[in-house]
Amino acid sequence: MANSTTSSTLPAPKSRRRPPAGEVVLGVDTHRDAHVASVLSLTGAVLATGEFPASAAGYRDLLKWVRKSGAVRRAGVEGTGSYGASLTRYLLAQGIDVFDVNWMDRADRRRRGKSDPLDAQNAARAVLSGRACARAKAGDGPAQIARMYRLTKASAVKARTQAINQLKAVLVTADPALREELAGLGNAELFRICARFTDVGGHEEVGDESVLQATRITLGLLAHRIGQLSEQIRDVEARLARLVKCHAPQLLDVVGVGPDTAVALLITVGDNPERLDSEASFAALCGVSPVERSSGRRQFRRLNRGGDRQANAALHRIVFTRLRVDPRTQVYYERRIKEGKTRREIVRCLKRYAAREVFHLVKQLQPAPRS
Repeated sequence: MANSTTSSTLPAPKSRRRPPAGEVVLGVDTHRDAHVASVLSLTGAVLATGEFPASAAGYRDLLKWVRKSGAVRRAGVEGTGSYGASLTRYLLAQGIDVFDVNWMDRADRRRRGKSDPLDAQNAARAVLSGRACARAKAGDGPAQIARMYRLTKASAVKARTQAINQLKAVLVTADPALREELAGLGNAELFRICARFTDVGGHEEVGDESVLQATRITLGLLAHRIGQLSEQIRDVEARLARLVKCHAPQLLDVVGVGPDTAVALLITVGDNPERLDSEASFAALCGVSPVERSSGRRQFRRLNRGGDRQANAALHRIVFTRLRVDPRTQVYYERRIKEGKTRREIVRCLKRYAAREVFHLVKQLQPAPRS
């Protein structure tokens, strides 16, 4: 008992009461309900590891806990576009540079194992080593608004296409008289006529319905659904067009760039365009930077199959529009054909040039103010 009492009165070891000093790096493994954080010194030593709820109060507690170990200016976060999006916005608002961290590679995972603390430590080490160099998108301005609207439009277009296919599939098995009545009509007229079917004879008892009546009601309901989805799509397209004209009108002055293409590029750039260091980094982000495949005497570059494929498709549309309407692009194409370049190689070069032009325009965008 004496020994126990004596030991309880001894001061805590100095290592446990070490005051915060120097800079530390934060790594976070994000999940839906909770985030696991790890704090590393600049030499790679693990200082602390903890778990915090994925809530506003949890984010505040996490940052307060980290600052007990030292000043934090950089953080590596897994899933900055999904589970870590809210945490990323909070850390950016606090003046911390956030880097997007990919998963551990499979070989490293097999060797070291897999756990949330290990993933958090790996995120911090990726920032320390420079392996994680992609700055996270802020997600608090017009680019995030455009992303939300575009998500809505994509789902509405998909649902409308499904409804149209279902309506036409119902017509294939419909009564011959009904099929002949609707034969030869364009889509717009077909949907208008089918929409009227629900207004006639829609209150019969289930036992009194015929197959023909059920078919007509089904066609009417599907036609109404198609109309509602089309109205949603038009509304969202109008909102996106206004958004681009308000925040990035200079993109619409580029030959081959329309509202849809401008929205795709605006989303790729994000709400903090200052994170793009050079036009080469933007080209790599869009997947249009050439990739070396040289070996020995064979010097070769292949297409980049990485990057944001939506941005890549946007640049693809710009190039093919210019090939149709832009004399300068047409002259360039003919000259490179005479030099022996293939069409694929020329398109790759044109996409790279388009990325360069767009980069200097998007760098003019004002970053969203941090709250």
